[in-house]
Amino acid sequence: MGRVGPVSAGESSGSVVRRILLGSQLRRLRESRGITREAAGYSIRASESKISRMELGRVSFKARDVEDLLTLYGVADAAEREALLGLAREANVAGWWHSYGNALPGWFQTYVGLEGAASLIRIYEVQFVHGLLQTEAYAHAVVARGMRGAPAADIERRVALRLERQKVLVSERAPVFHAVLDEAALRRPYGERDVMRAQLRHLIDMSEQPNITLQVMPFSYGGHAGESGSFTMLRFPESDLSDIVYLEQLTSALYLDKAEEVAQYEKAMGCLRKDSPGPEESRDLLRGLLQLT
Repeated sequence: MGRVGPVSAGESSGSVVRRILLGSQLRRLRESRGITREAAGYSIRASESKISRMELGRVSFKARDVEDLLTLYGVADAAEREALLGLAREANVAGWWHSYGNALPGWFQTYVGLEGAASLIRIYEVQFVHGLLQTEAYAHAVVARGMRGAPAADIERRVALRLERQKVLVSERAPVFHAVLDEAALRRPYGERDVMRAQLRHLIDMSEQPNITLQVMPFSYGGHAGESGSFTMLRFPESDLSDIVYLEQLTSALYLDKAEEVAQYEKAMGCLRKDSPGPEESRDLLRGLLQLT
């Protein structure tokens, strides 16, 4: 996908959602006609894996390919065809993050778009403070640790990208953001003492924003529902798009949207929220950690 001029956050983020919506609709049409991915790929001079990527919303769409697939799937109604082709055009709008070039891993681009389009973001984090809640100095320390040996300019661009992402929490269409941070993420030092102190103060301030709920899972609780590690749950205003669970790995990421899998994470998040101290008690925990830092 090439770069284009500046677009609004809604347009850029929405393009990712539209890509996934279009892909899911094409998949439903193909399956309802009993057509294999291989046959669909043949019809547009592409591979079976290309059809799979299209249906997962991981690639941009060519109008000609969409037209040919709709013909293969027997979609003859002009209004229905135009609606799906319009969705394809909207899905090809480049996101603001494309201007950051190599600062953003290719597999992370989809997540940035989904994050910006979500109406509800729920996260559990154990390694460090979540990116949307990091101060600039703390973010710099985290990125520098993860990109050891990288040129300073690359580190600065990655930090700038992270700060740009944070604008979603204060935008006109800011999502509801519910974070559960393991105490380990707050005690693990990144940067000097003043960096950690400023980060803790920032968390206290952010936790008082009306759209943000922050809870801390303390060591004292013992074992808990977050035993599998960090995860993010995204919900969207579009009724056709299911909730997505995002699991980040070292060199890639998993996006789960099957109802039974999402339900397991929904249950885990519910337990984490129930078992963690409430927002005010969690602020007290943060203040206590601030005194110890």
